[in-house]
This record gives sequence, C-alpha cells and structure tokens, in this order.
Amino acid sequence: MAETTPNHTQTVRGWAAKDSSGKITPFVFKRRENGADDVTIKILYCGMCHTDLHYIKNDWGITMYPVVPGHEITGIITKVGSNVSNFKVGDRVGVGCLAASCLKCEFCKDSQENYCDQLQFTYNGIFWDGSITYGGYSQMLVADNRYVVHIPESLPLDKAAPLLCAGITVFSPMKQHNMLQPGKKLGVVGLGGLGHIAVKFGKAFGLHVTVISTSPSKETEAKTRLGADDFLVSTDPKRMQACARSLDFIIDTVSAKHSLGPMLELLKIRGVLALVGAPDQPLELPSFPLIFGKRTVSGSIIGGIKETQEMMDVCGKYNITSEIELVTPDRINEALDRLARNDVRYRFVIDISPKSNF
Repeated sequence: MAETTPNHTQTVRGWAAKDSSGKITPFVFKRRENGADDVTIKILYCGMCHTDLHYIKNDWGITMYPVVPGHEITGIITKVGSNVSNFKVGDRVGVGCLAASCLKCEFCKDSQENYCDQLQFTYNGIFWDGSITYGGYSQMLVADNRYVVHIPESLPLDKAAPLLCAGITVFSPMKQHNMLQPGKKLGVVGLGGLGHIAVKFGKAFGLHVTVISTSPSKETEAKTRLGADDFLVSTDPKRMQACARSLDFIIDTVSAKHSLGPMLELLKIRGVLALVGAPDQPLELPSFPLIFGKRTVSGSIIGGIKETQEMMDVCGKYNITSEIELVTPDRINEALDRLARNDVRYRFVIDISPKSNF
C-alpha cells in the first residue's frame, strides 16, 4: 500500500513497477479527493508509450518507486469541482503528460505549459500538494481541469488515447515550422508509435510523405496501410543519394542512437529537421550538412494544453487515430516486452474496464 497524503482518501486499483526489474504488478494506492479545480475521470483506456519503459526500468535514473505509468489516458468524467465550467459529468476526455505547472511564468501564460521549468508530469512527478503523481495504468484519475482536453465524439476513445502523447508530439513541431502545407514534401524517420501518426497528419494536409526506415519490410505497410507516397531504406546509400535535397521537412521519431547527417542531406536548402525521439545517447550531428545547406535542426516535446486540444480537434475533423493493439491489464508485462522489441503496430493500449483482471 502506498503512503497517504492528507485528503488522499480515495482507494484506487492500478498497476505499478516496484523496482528496476520493470515488472508490473497490481497495486492499491490513494488518490486525492476531487478539489474545486479538479475533475474525476473513470479511466477506460491508457496507451503504452516508450517512455513508460524507461521509467519502469529507471533508465534515466529519476524513477520514484512504486511507479504507476501511463500518460495517454482517456475516459469519462464522473465528478467536477465547483470552479470547473468547461467540463461536465459524462464528458469524454483525455489526459496526457502534464499534471501541473506554475501557471505564472511566461510559458504558462502563453499556453506552453510543457516548457514551464516547474512542470510536473502525470506520473513520477510531484504535485502541488507534495504527493507523487500516479498515471493511467489505473482505474480512476483526479486531474486539475486545466490539464484535461475534450475528445471529439467522432473519435473512439481507445484509438484516441495515444494522440495525447504521440499525436501532440508530432503535431506541435509540424505546426511550429509550418509543415502542414499542401504539396510540400515531408520525410518521417521511423515508423513506430510517433511516426505512423506523423504520416497520417502529413497525408491529411495534402503533403507528399516519404517514410525513412532501416526496415525494408515496413515499405508495404507504410504505403498501403498508411498511404505514404515513398519509402527510403536509410541504409541504402544509392537511394539516399538519389533523394538528396528533395524534402522540405523531416520529423525524426527514432529513439535509438543514430547519425543525423544522412537525414540532413535529404533536406532542401533551408530545410528543417524536427527531432522528437529521445535516444539515451547523444546523436551524431555533422556540421557540413548543416552549414552547406543552411539547414535547421530543432527539438520539441509534447505541447501545451491549448495546442493539444487543437490537435485533438484536427484529428476529429480528419478522422486521424492511432493504429492500436488492445491488451488487458494481465498482459501489460507481455506488451512491455514486445514494446521493447518494437513488436507492435503501432501502439499498445490497455483496456481498463470493470471486467479487467486485477
């Protein structure tokens, strides 16, 4: 049983890692009562992000055990606080990576809470009351309404869940760098949880999309399942050379160490490469492709709440959802093992319902 904090009186069932072995087991803990600014959410689905793997195994050295992962959460509101006006009981909602921020800095005031230096995450963070945050591998969540978004009625809650991390992670830099222009040429490096949604955004806005991968076997699914226009095997130097200076933009979603040099050579002069993957080792960034092409390498992490709602509304308009494989809670460890091997097309989502095994 987790230690309690005053007003953390609601008993919740969930699934947690207790140590760096990374094994997930059932876990009973406490959540706070619904405050004036809060909404209580019955969790129905939670996506499984690669970040979850890093936290449960303490790859980054910052995990506070026990850790309840999960920051791609969808469900139904069951209670609203007295100060909440934009949500009501029964609303279909989502919670992504953000649990709290200072609300006063230049970034919070500009709806860029994700860059607040006091940002706290949905799990493995420290909330305003000093409690450790527990994520969506659980049956219920209490969230400050300022970090909650509406899910359009047209989107199924299971396939919408990964949009709260993977979706906003690729949408934000696409918007920032004005990538979503019909006729422009977009490269997507890596065809996983982030990459496949980047392809969908590109096609929805009328871009010519090229998938760049180390896996030749992904060409068929990239083109037939996701609608990509072209496919490049990054280890084929002849094809890479033939496509030099052909792309306006690149979204690099790869989370393993790799060199950015070959990708930069694919960009036109003044092209932009946006890095959204998070390798645990430094990337190779040769200077010549940058300076001889006047190219830009940019980074981006998730998005603010206003932008996340905008992204979700865009997904509702264009019917953009994640390709998922549903798993029950008793199969979380199996799914994590497969996720570590990239053996999923393209996102595991946990079906958290009253009938789920505990």
